[in-house]
Parts: sequence; C-alpha cells; structure tokens
Amino acid sequence: MTLDEAVSRVQRADREAVQKAEERWSRTAKPLDSLGVLEWDLTRIAGAQRSAAVSLEEKWIAVMCADNGIVEAGVTQTGQEVTAAVAERMGRGASCVCLMAARAGARILPVDVGIASRERIPGVLERKVRPGTGNFLKGPAMSRQEALRAIECGIETASILAQKGCRLAGAGEMGIGNTTTSSALISVFLELPPRACTGRGAGLSNEGYERKVRVIEEGIRLHQPDPRDPLDVLAKVGGLDLAALAGFYIGCGALGIPVVLDGLITGAAALAAVRLCPAVGDYLLASHVSAEPAGGRVLEALGLGAAIDAGMCLGEGCGAAALFPLLDMAAEVYGRMETFDDMRITQYERYGSEKREEQGE
Repeated sequence: MTLDEAVSRVQRADREAVQKAEERWSRTAKPLDSLGVLEWDLTRIAGAQRSAAVSLEEKWIAVMCADNGIVEAGVTQTGQEVTAAVAERMGRGASCVCLMAARAGARILPVDVGIASRERIPGVLERKVRPGTGNFLKGPAMSRQEALRAIECGIETASILAQKGCRLAGAGEMGIGNTTTSSALISVFLELPPRACTGRGAGLSNEGYERKVRVIEEGIRLHQPDPRDPLDVLAKVGGLDLAALAGFYIGCGALGIPVVLDGLITGAAALAAVRLCPAVGDYLLASHVSAEPAGGRVLEALGLGAAIDAGMCLGEGCGAAALFPLLDMAAEVYGRMETFDDMRITQYERYGSEKREEQGE
C-alpha cells in the first residue's frame, strides 16, 4: 500500500461506536469517569475499531530500528553500535520491551529500516532503506524519496500485523541519536526553540547537552525545513525510524487498528503522521508522559491524555507494554461489570457543566 493509498483509506473514528461506549461506561455500576483516562482510551479504541464491542485479544508492538548520522556530531553518550546490539536482543526476545510485552501478553515485531550494520539480524524484519541517515550538519539526513520509502515500510508493517490478527498495536523505536532528530522535528512542527524541546537523552553531561542544542539549532538554520511539508522535515532533520513510525500510524489507521504511543520519539513521529493525514489522530493513544522536556507538549499538541506518569523515558515501546495490562483491566470492567439496572439501584447523573468532555477536544 502506498502512502497516498493508505491516506485515502483512513476514516475518522466511528462516532456511533464512541457514543455507545460512553453510554456503556455511564451505565456501569461505579462512580462516573472513575477509571479516568482508561475509560477514555476504551472509547477511543471503540471508535477506531468501529464497534463498541472492543477487542484487545491480539496485541503487538512494532519497533522501528535505525541509525542516525548526527551521532558523529557528539550528541550521544554511546556509539551507533548500540542500535544493532539492542536490535539483536529484540530479535531473540531479550530486550526490555520484549520482557515487558511477554508479561503483558503482547508480541514484538522489530523492523530494521536503517541500522548501520549491513548484516541481517535474526528475528528482525529486514526492510532497510539505507544503512543509517547522514549527518544533517553536512547535508539532509536523507532524500525525500528515502523518507517516503521508510514511511511505506511502516505502512507495510501495519499490514503485516493486520494479517496476524492484531487488534491493538503499540509503537516503539531503537536508534542511537533519535532524541536529537525527534527534538528537531518537535521544534519545527510546534514552532518552539530547540532548547525547549531538547533533553539529555540517555544521559548527557552539561557540555554534551549544550552541544546537542546547538546541533539542532544549526541543522534547522541550515536546512529550513518546512513544517507544512512533513516529508521535507523528515528528510532534512529526521530519521528513518521516525518516518517508518509515521507510516505505521497511517497504515494502522487505514486498517482500523488503534495504536498506543510510547514516549517522546514515537510522539514526534505522530506529529508528522497527523500532518500527513489528520484523521489518523483518531487512532492514537498515549501510554505515558515522557520525562523528556517536550513530552507533555507533544501530547497536548496531539490532543492526547496519558494514563501513566512515572518518569519513564526508556523507549523501545516500553510505555505501550506498560499500558496494555491497564487497558485489559479496564476492558474487563467495561465488558463484564454489572450495570445500575442489573443491580436495581439509581444511576449516577451528570448535572449542568459536569457533562463529560473528551480529553484533547
């Protein structure tokens, strides 16, 4: 499926399904809205799946893996070799997200869209567009065509999960240097100064942090990416993993699969996705508020509320894995708990300005 084909297939969430889910929650024999964001998440899943009978039975997390040439500018504590090392652990089910997902009853599909190593990694889907992006201080991170190819790799990944019966997806990434590319995207899309969007990533010193901010400022000044053209932004200062994630969200939207975001990096990719296809925003859910400085701002821009605020910033899709059990518990209450009518007691009512408002709307 091409990008244009996928975008043409993404429909807005089914409002009737959302309303039925909200009505179900209001009849459930507990205080109104007392499960907070989890109730809102279930209604969003109903809208995405186009049915109030939500299904969370088959959960997958797609992890887009790619290297970033900007690493050579000294913006990270470790080298690119770590990307391949972690991807190898994912391939054999030993990385952090794999262990968390297994406990949550979910499965992992790691995808190589641009790891610098030219060797195939067992257990990792090989879809390499190129072996890492370029250093965007020396030229664009990649060509516009390469960014498009990465997006379409993400769309294909969504199709693969749909064929496996996936009903709820999660998004993750692995790529040393991608907090730098993500901060660049956020700065451009949200029209914020790079310093407001940039954190210490995996643990930079004060000197390293200042260098990272200067690198992002210089990259944006050099290339002048156009926020109205998401492909332009991705190609000039983004990454293959970010482009693939944006495509994954669009592919999931085209196939009616709701997607749980992880943290800052998956959120940055979501900013690109909703600019390419605004309707895809209806298919996104937030797992947690990233500890990175711009984490809350990204969710606000996407109109999403997160169920978890635990200072997480690991990546890999760990946030999605952490949210899955909470969604399963909420779904048990949603689907099985008695109603006020069943118990023959008076239902709670809303009064005046207490009418429920969907978060982000």
